[in-house]
Amino acid sequence: MRSHYCGHLNKSLAGQTVELSGWVNRRRDLGGLIFIDMRDREGIVQVVVDPDMADVFAVANQLRGEFCIQLSGTVRERPDSQVNKDMPTGGIEVLATGITIINRSEPLPLDSNQKNSEEQRLKYRYLDLRRPEMSDRIKLRAKASSYVRRFLDENDFLDIETPVLTKATPEGARDYLVPSRVHKGKFYALPQSPQLFKQLLMMSGFDRYYQIVKCFRDEDLRADRQPEFTQIDIETSFMTAEQVRAITEKMVHDMWKDLLDVELGDFPVMKYSEAMRRFGSDKPDLRNPLEMIDVADLLKDVEFKVFAGPANDEKGRVAVLCVPGGASLTRKQIDEYTQYVSVYGARGLAWMKVNDRAAGAEGVQSPVAKFLSADIIESLLERTNAQSGDIILFGADNANVVASAMGALRLKVGSDLGLTNEDSWAPLWVIDFPMFESDEDGNMAAMHHPFTAPLGVTAEEFKANPTAANSNAYDMVLNGYEVGGGSVRIHDAEMQQAVFDVLGITAEEQRKKFGFLLDALKYGTPPHAGLAFGLDRLVMLLCGTENIRDVIAFPKTTAAACPLTDAPSFANPAALEELALTVKEAQEDNQEQE
Repeated sequence: MRSHYCGHLNKSLAGQTVELSGWVNRRRDLGGLIFIDMRDREGIVQVVVDPDMADVFAVANQLRGEFCIQLSGTVRERPDSQVNKDMPTGGIEVLATGITIINRSEPLPLDSNQKNSEEQRLKYRYLDLRRPEMSDRIKLRAKASSYVRRFLDENDFLDIETPVLTKATPEGARDYLVPSRVHKGKFYALPQSPQLFKQLLMMSGFDRYYQIVKCFRDEDLRADRQPEFTQIDIETSFMTAEQVRAITEKMVHDMWKDLLDVELGDFPVMKYSEAMRRFGSDKPDLRNPLEMIDVADLLKDVEFKVFAGPANDEKGRVAVLCVPGGASLTRKQIDEYTQYVSVYGARGLAWMKVNDRAAGAEGVQSPVAKFLSADIIESLLERTNAQSGDIILFGADNANVVASAMGALRLKVGSDLGLTNEDSWAPLWVIDFPMFESDEDGNMAAMHHPFTAPLGVTAEEFKANPTAANSNAYDMVLNGYEVGGGSVRIHDAEMQQAVFDVLGITAEEQRKKFGFLLDALKYGTPPHAGLAFGLDRLVMLLCGTENIRDVIAFPKTTAAACPLTDAPSFANPAALEELALTVKEAQEDNQEQE
């Protein structure tokens, strides 16, 4: 039904007859002539309909936006004065010699000239995806997936599928459960990742595995999260953490060069502790020049308890951001930033404007200056390298609160004041994460997952002081997004059991949940390591958008719902009965019935 795509037509085809299939993007009737902008997935071309061709002109008169049509015509060059430099096909047009209306279109529920709500776009996603912007994103995603497969195939990785209906494993989020009809009362879990299966593949001798795979996590959503997401899963045997990082860094580096013609350069490596100290985040955006500077030692003896308290608390921290040009901020703007950090647990935001650096303490303006001596103010100015016109913003609280609040404030101020270089790329490896962190109840939890190997310690050394251990884990960060993460895995049964013990997993639970893994570790398990990339997040960055739903053909909303299909939906009562399930009605529904 077509000889060419609309977007592929060019001057080399001048004089040739072409057949096109697609949609009417726009129709313009200039009286003597009708112009049609015809669109398919590869672009738009201008079609001219001459009134001398009466039959064709009569059909063209009926056309409206989004009519699906087939068209034949002759390619011809446009005069220089009529070339449209904003269109890739702007140097040519097609003189129509035949038009067939394949399908008419009712007026669209989406307005192409206005910004539609995301709810509308998702409800009519099949129409939203016709937009060239959305089409280009989906095509770029396809190219990224194709590139990954080529790269890994060429580097001797095997594409191996793993089960979707499996057993729950601790990956840090709730599982999506699937009831079994055959085994009544039992459930499968949809995989949060193929973690255990890829480790078992290493034990099976497949020393380089990959898979582009769907994963599922029942967690609170945000702009860069989805309940079902696509992962580039990579696992290797007999490779060190450095070697895994090197090959995956090359893959991303070459992908950016191939798809965007962008040179990312070498990826610097930073320890987790340094990232948290300097940026308050384990995924710092290095396009932003602001850094957190510790000043607790300067403020231990001041009378101002807001500073002195955290400064003298081993769990506290006092850190500042020195913002170039920030003295121009109004009190209203500062109050807005104070409200902003409160979301992260901060109880306030002290500030100091540097109006005249040469004047020392006399040249600053601050509501807390009266609590600080001239010597302390001078020391603060020296340590922050503050200049006239800057502002110093203070975070003083529990160390975790300071990291969260000031880290978030760093990003916001950098964006608001134009300090972040939005046109650049800043890749980074973050390594040496703590092995454990405390959960909301104060219990030990694995920072990554419980199959991550401790760094540089024996099982005996680890058991003697587990909380001091770092993990042999690594995250790839790009422009403030964690795009991939991995680790060296535990390949020793004694070490794996020691980690389970620290996490409070009883011997009975270990056998029940991970007996197959513990058994497999007894039979010549090789050292192995891997990394998983979020394909959706990578493509989001490639496309220059900040919303992961923009690069997924049929995504869910932040409420994990699909407006297009109305999923999730109620199950058929007969199906529930077959699964031996009953649905407990919501309390408010019961009250209404009463």
